[in-house]
Amino acid sequence: MSKTALNRGIRLSLSLVTLCCTSASHVVANAQEASPIFGDITINQQFSPDPWILKGMSGGSESSNQIAGKSETATGPCTGFVDETPDHTLALTSKFDYLKLQVQSPQDTTIMIKGPGGTWCNDDFDGKNPGIVGEWLAGKYQVWVGSYEKGKYFPYTLQITEVK
Repeated sequence: MSKTALNRGIRLSLSLVTLCCTSASHVVANAQEASPIFGDITINQQFSPDPWILKGMSGGSESSNQIAGKSETATGPCTGFVDETPDHTLALTSKFDYLKLQVQSPQDTTIMIKGPGGTWCNDDFDGKNPGIVGEWLAGKYQVWVGSYEKGKYFPYTLQITEVK
């Protein structure tokens, strides 16, 4: 096979992969309106890349304070609406003296986390973006990202970092 034919074949293959991925992302984006993206991550200290970034769609039909079992936590109010199941599960293999989870979204969102030691909620940690910062015990954490209106879904990124 000539080098030109090989390069043409590689370009064609890359174009098809790009087209398939783009088509799949549109299908996923439409499906996300009905159901958030679920993503699980396991990290240990000095993880890489830092920040670790997860993506999803905020919101749901359940009240955050009902899922949390309270309306207020030490880190803030349990406001907004989420799905019954968490958007992400975060497994920490060891204790972290400092870890920050922060949502970035074009819309006003909330966060709720359940894990070892309790439940934490937040709204407006940095502008309209929620976040939770502090010492974290080893174990599994369930993470929900909420929207203020029931049934409204908005794209977000969840940044996880050890950097202060």
